[in-house]
Amino acid sequence: MSEASTKRRVERFDPAIEPKWREFWAREGIFTAGRRSGAPRRYILEMFPYPSGDLHIGHLKNYVIGDALTRYYVIRGYDVLHPFGWDAFGLPAENAAIKYGRHPREWTYSNIAESKKSLDVAGIMYDWSREVTTCSPDYYRWNQWLFQLLYRKGLAYRARATVNWDPVDQTVLANEQVDAEGRSWRSGAKVEKRELEQWFFKITAYAERLLNDLDKLEHWPERVRTMQRNWIGKSEGAEVTFLALPPGSDAPEDADPLVVFTTRPDTLWGATFMVLAPEHPLVAKLTAPERQAEAAAYIARARMESEIERTSTTREKSGVFIGSYAINPVNDERIPIWIADYVLMGYGTGAIMAVPAHDERDFEFARAFGLPVRVVVQPPGQELDGDTMAEAWPGDGVMVNSGPINGVPAGKEEGQSVKAAIAWLEAHGRGKGTVNYRLRDWLISRQRYWGTPIPMLHLDDGTIKPVPADQLPVVLPEVQDYLPRGKSPLAAAEHWVNTLDPETGRPARRDTDTMDTFVDSSWYFLRFCDAQNGNEIFSKEAAYNWMPVDQYIGGIEHAILHLLYSRFITKVLYDEGLVPDDEPFKALFTQGMVQRRVRTPLERISPDIVRFPEELRRKLELPAEAQTIEHARTVLKDRGYTLEAENDGSWTAVSGPVTMSKSAGNGIPVGPFVRQYGSDVARIVVLFAAPPENSMEWTDEGVAGAQRFLNRIVTLFGADREAIVAALNAGHDDLSGDAERTLHRKLHETIKKVTLDTEQFRFNTAIAALMELLNEATRYRADTGAVTPVFARMASTFARLLAPFAPHLAEELHLWFGGSGSVYDAGWPEWDETALALEEIEVVLQVNGKLRGRIMVPADADEQQLREWAISNPRVLSFVGDRTVRRIVVVPGKLVNVVV
Repeated sequence: MSEASTKRRVERFDPAIEPKWREFWAREGIFTAGRRSGAPRRYILEMFPYPSGDLHIGHLKNYVIGDALTRYYVIRGYDVLHPFGWDAFGLPAENAAIKYGRHPREWTYSNIAESKKSLDVAGIMYDWSREVTTCSPDYYRWNQWLFQLLYRKGLAYRARATVNWDPVDQTVLANEQVDAEGRSWRSGAKVEKRELEQWFFKITAYAERLLNDLDKLEHWPERVRTMQRNWIGKSEGAEVTFLALPPGSDAPEDADPLVVFTTRPDTLWGATFMVLAPEHPLVAKLTAPERQAEAAAYIARARMESEIERTSTTREKSGVFIGSYAINPVNDERIPIWIADYVLMGYGTGAIMAVPAHDERDFEFARAFGLPVRVVVQPPGQELDGDTMAEAWPGDGVMVNSGPINGVPAGKEEGQSVKAAIAWLEAHGRGKGTVNYRLRDWLISRQRYWGTPIPMLHLDDGTIKPVPADQLPVVLPEVQDYLPRGKSPLAAAEHWVNTLDPETGRPARRDTDTMDTFVDSSWYFLRFCDAQNGNEIFSKEAAYNWMPVDQYIGGIEHAILHLLYSRFITKVLYDEGLVPDDEPFKALFTQGMVQRRVRTPLERISPDIVRFPEELRRKLELPAEAQTIEHARTVLKDRGYTLEAENDGSWTAVSGPVTMSKSAGNGIPVGPFVRQYGSDVARIVVLFAAPPENSMEWTDEGVAGAQRFLNRIVTLFGADREAIVAALNAGHDDLSGDAERTLHRKLHETIKKVTLDTEQFRFNTAIAALMELLNEATRYRADTGAVTPVFARMASTFARLLAPFAPHLAEELHLWFGGSGSVYDAGWPEWDETALALEEIEVVLQVNGKLRGRIMVPADADEQQLREWAISNPRVLSFVGDRTVRRIVVVPGKLVNVVV
């Protein structure tokens, strides 16, 4: 074995090369936006994080994806904006600070410093000149400016409403921040309902645009668009006004209007009772004195239930008759008014007309409480009777018992009866056709300390007015006690709360609530366009230069919260003429999670008995001990765990893959890992393990595989670096030999695949293509024993193809091969289609569809030639024998099937 080949065998990737290249990129501003004036622009952005301190590998995936894409477009010659910032206000930071006994500001900025160190050692390159931190006054000043813009436009208002109250975090939540089981998005606590005066953003004014414009977002995952469509929840129907009579009165002049939205106004003639949500504002007024105690108890119970519990179709129906009646506007019939938890205040108007013959929930309620059932839609060929029917009929048919629309075809699809009913209602002034949305206005008030102060003044006469724009920001004051106690901690800061109205000099009080943290993140991507601007939220010119974001990357868990709010705020700013597009993100990519198995050592009491640790016992409901190893294996298997023997004779309980997190105890800190193995190894593991939209499992085998790949690159090219430079300088590639043509073709196949796969986020297959090229190059080098111009050209190109995925090693290779400056200024290679053309291809030979042989043929062979070669092939002939050939099927470039 030669000395050179020995060196190639033992050389290894050295993580120690990485710091010098990170310093080089920062010093030269390689990833600074605006560096390439006149070049095509690209704005790539990952969702900015809550500052949580030292990052673990689970955090890294999102940033590695964005960094790989950024590096790809930089080397392609684009002027790329790839900024970073910190979602630093809000419950996550404040709760963590309270937990660890530190001030939120101190906690937040300390964590930001730690997180920046982790990002630096990971080689994730951002334009740090555009860094934003949402808890900084120079950022939240513009939150307040934005609030006042919405206020001037009638899109920010204060109202008393039933709100979601988190009893653990001691604050209200927007509807979008409560999950399907009625629990808080952060604390997990069961949310309660309270009546409070709060600030709202009128997102419902944009409901139709938010819904329709989802069709423009063709580069968003369909799953995200569907989630937003469902949340906006458009329904077409009619708004109908009933008259609610107070207890003991039959006089219409005493009645209150009770508005109902229904998608089936044609069934109004079948309404036999009304149901109000327990939270409906008219319940107190309409409840008879003798019914008040029962109604109050029922309302209290309903407030403690989640929406999913209240609307469950399998749950026994409950309700209370409140002792009053309503007049049905289509037939003047008096029908009883009930309250029931299956009607929600957050949907429609919080009141329904109950048509038990044609709605299953209403039918079950009517049967439970002995209420009448009146049929108004008769299905074809049947004669339904309300007294005897066993279930509701929600289907099509013909209208009956419905006065002016009797005989009209009924059904949701046909729609004739619905149109006829709406026409009658409008003609008689009893209702109107309308559209309803599930979406509710965005509640932005929070009774917490760590947030943007709401820039409004409250005067003694009840007037509310904005703080003058030249007095923004209203700076968050220092307070001694910022713990949540059910009202805003800012209320205790009397020196800050009590002020004067600058216009009149009259006493005023500042608003003591802070803004929802999602206000901060609803426009931060716009601030990155012009982060240092102290005079305006951002300049129109900067926004028009960069917006909309070309590629946004983040978790699908933000589909309804952050992404919907960002679309709303962008549309508001578009209507003001401040941004060029009414959608913030052209393309959205949602990445999968990084998972890792949790390993828990077991205590071995004797050769056969193991003791389970207390924490594992509580978590899995295990016995204290297992009397045999087989017993331990069985009880763990039943809970999704395996039992593994260690080399020292001990035993370990191993979970299935669990999302990497600090709380799960399976996070791998970025800093220590990178210092030992290198950032490039971590990046290859993350990008190669699985398609990036899928979750991936982090394993020791994956780390070892990434190390082997990088080591093989260094081994192949390291010892030959001087010879490669010499061959590159020699000039023309000699493609006269088969080996040279094969390597040349493989190189251009790889350029094409890596290019197309990288642009489609198929990083794992792009890296696989590089591995295949490395295999081919290794074979070529071993077979020829020389560094030829073809091999040298391949090596130089390989460095550039590697640059998005293992950037430090790519720079090192570029330097080895005589490159000047950065590999990111060397240009991305282009593939040559002529180089991809094959001289010979393999064709499969079949007889009656079964494989009988393979032959090599010229790539341009026509069908007639393929038939002749197939029927004369000895193996084919041996299987045909003396049987008659019925036909010969040719699939050009693939196979020939002889049918006998």
